[in-house]
Amino acid sequence: MIGSNETIAYKRSRFSTRLPRHYRYTQAHFWIAGEDDGLLRVGLTKFATRMLGDLVETGIEVPLGNRIQIGDVIGFIECLKAASDLYAVVEGEVTAFNEALNESPQWLVKDGYGKGWLYEVRGTGEPKALDAEGYAAFLDQTIDRMIGEGYDEP
Repeated sequence: MIGSNETIAYKRSRFSTRLPRHYRYTQAHFWIAGEDDGLLRVGLTKFATRMLGDLVETGIEVPLGNRIQIGDVIGFIECLKAASDLYAVVEGEVTAFNEALNESPQWLVKDGYGKGWLYEVRGTGEPKALDAEGYAAFLDQTIDRMIGEGYDEP
């Protein structure tokens, strides 16, 4: 569990979350965390899981040891609302998948910044990834645009 002094509190409209300060965030709503042993761990932000709705299944379809590039389709996520491809937001060698998601994809929602990670890669992250404050500003713009376009508030 990440302590509150290691996160920033975020709230806009009806959406709130805590963003780990030491993570990087993509505009596609993935987080990237650097691990102590040089690996990058990747997951979905709370905003992403909120927009996806009820999760049914997720899968990474790239074999361990394979190299991936940013933008590669590497798996899928299926929800009651829709199914979507998962795209790589890091590049390098795939070293692990979160097998706990096979039994319970709800970890993506229950502990999205902890036990709900998707995969690990030894390599480099998205060069345009934002720090927590930058991602919060990006969320402000995204939510304001959604409200302005008549979407239900997140």
